[in-house]
Amino acid sequence: MSYLKFDKTQLVNLEYIWNREILRSNKKGAYASSTIIGMNTRKYHGLLICPIEAFGNERHVLLSSVDETLIQHEQEFHLGVRKYQGGAISPKGHKYIHDFEIEPFPKITYRVGGVVLTKQLMLSSQDNLILLKYTLEDAKSPTTLRLLPFLAYREIHKLAQSNLNINTKYQAIPNGIRYKMYNAYPNMYMQLSKRNDFVPVPHWYYRVEYMKEQLRGYDCHEDLYVPGYFEFPLEKGESVMFAAGMTEMEPSNLLQYFDDEIKARIPRDSFENCLINSAQQFFVKDAKKTEIIAGFPWFGRWGRDTFISLPGLTLALGDPKTCKDVLDTMSRELNGPLFPNIGSADAAAYNSVDAPLWYFWAIQKYLEYTQDYEGVWKAYGEKMKNILHGYRNGETPYIRMHDNGLIYSGTNGKALTWMDAVIDGQAVTPRIGYDVEINALWYNAIRFTLELARKFHDEIFVEQWMPIHPVLKDSFVALFWDDRKGYLADYMDGGYKDWSIRPNQIFATSLPYSMLSPEQSRSVLELVKHKLLTPKGLRTLSPDHPSYKGRYEGTQTERDLAYHQGTVWPWLLGHFAEGYLKVHQKSAYSFIHKLIYKFEEEMDAHGIGSISEVFEADPPHQASGTISQAWSVAEILRTMKLLEQYKS
Repeated sequence: MSYLKFDKTQLVNLEYIWNREILRSNKKGAYASSTIIGMNTRKYHGLLICPIEAFGNERHVLLSSVDETLIQHEQEFHLGVRKYQGGAISPKGHKYIHDFEIEPFPKITYRVGGVVLTKQLMLSSQDNLILLKYTLEDAKSPTTLRLLPFLAYREIHKLAQSNLNINTKYQAIPNGIRYKMYNAYPNMYMQLSKRNDFVPVPHWYYRVEYMKEQLRGYDCHEDLYVPGYFEFPLEKGESVMFAAGMTEMEPSNLLQYFDDEIKARIPRDSFENCLINSAQQFFVKDAKKTEIIAGFPWFGRWGRDTFISLPGLTLALGDPKTCKDVLDTMSRELNGPLFPNIGSADAAAYNSVDAPLWYFWAIQKYLEYTQDYEGVWKAYGEKMKNILHGYRNGETPYIRMHDNGLIYSGTNGKALTWMDAVIDGQAVTPRIGYDVEINALWYNAIRFTLELARKFHDEIFVEQWMPIHPVLKDSFVALFWDDRKGYLADYMDGGYKDWSIRPNQIFATSLPYSMLSPEQSRSVLELVKHKLLTPKGLRTLSPDHPSYKGRYEGTQTERDLAYHQGTVWPWLLGHFAEGYLKVHQKSAYSFIHKLIYKFEEEMDAHGIGSISEVFEADPPHQASGTISQAWSVAEILRTMKLLEQYKS
């Protein structure tokens, strides 16, 4: 029996399917995503979504969907399902769905009278290629299948509108056509494993509606273009492959290509294997670089997210090589003391005070795994020292070490920490001043670099930095800690201290080098456990705070107001667990194990087989944000590995 199961009686219920989405990506940065029945509810959904070099490698939706029509006795049965402006559903192919399975590839079974047709979907792991495998399982009469490709040809954050600039011409190739909707794009090749008729019937379908975009307060209507349709007879027991990709294929190889892909996949037959399978999908690789996508379907690479998620996505799975490949890729992009937080090259935004400090932590974890002290110091030592010197000397605007050893960062209109929501040029949680997690990371970075510098006799660095960390530790405890309250202030600026109960203080308990005593760490963790802990991670603000938002919903402004004002983030659970295990040791195993495995119930909801970006702060803690987030998956995997050390 399959590990991931779906209620077949609910597959005709659109409310059931709208909140269950599938995703597959590949190493070239392409992905395919939709709901489990193939009804697109987001502008980010599509069957072939690829980086396009001509547009700066931004991802573009090329093939939005393929509609199937079964034909028997000249009667047509339309299997597609699509929503249009005003709420009309047409066609209503979901009424023919009999079953859905996810392994080894998503598979829909349609039943139309005595006809049983299955459709399987597979995105190539190596090529920008989507394959749809159709098998006529049963039929009593001659059957014809018609396929209509719906094209968007637009960047993922935008929507397509009908226009007169499209190409209407195509070129015939073996068992298919070569076509590009606009001249600036590369060709897309649509082919079948069987000879067929392509009938050019150009047609726009107007005002397709994406209900998830509507709920999120965005434009939600677009026009899709169908250049024509492919039609062919299908025999009982016969399988036919439809392929759409960026290179021409040999039609006779398509069925074998599909079967070979099965061998390259981690089967999603357990909770852990679901997460391992998901972890593999965040990596984009080529000959020169290896990067991590922060989350699907709309994020690209983020510097902060890369370093936070890197150990869990690689080392927890026994893959130090990929870990080093990512570290090397990011190291080449260090600019002064900062990494690009989003974008790269001329489009890079250097707006994260913590990304460079998480770089140290990722290297620490890599060193713990490999014990390659000499290799780490040689590869990353100078860059680590440059970051520290840059922060100390104020080489970057808005970031500087003060005489008390603490890092002061921020300015009006900017949000430099991970709590980075901005509305109309104003940070929702500005946190200008001394931030608790920034200085916990800063202390850890200094101590770690000093450890390596002493080992490799870098006396100049040791002499410059050895006096800093005791001053920093004393300043941190004196300014952030309150014996009566029993926890750490979130940030301070001048004479103001923010005592809002937030999760940022947990990093002072979890990092390898901590400024807190075991008793102080215990007190912090107990408060966080009482005020912020939920079954899906940590709230970003205590419910008793007047600014607390229990729901993450509505327009972008409404969601941004809640993003770090209560909304639950799974990734924070990793550092809560690490700090808690340090304090309570083996006696905490059962408690942390239960927390981590609570996520198993998410495997067949929202993003199938993965963990979402955020959850609502109020029960029942509905999943929201991206359907698959790198640091959510990574920190659960890392904690699962960490638990092995504390198992009795």
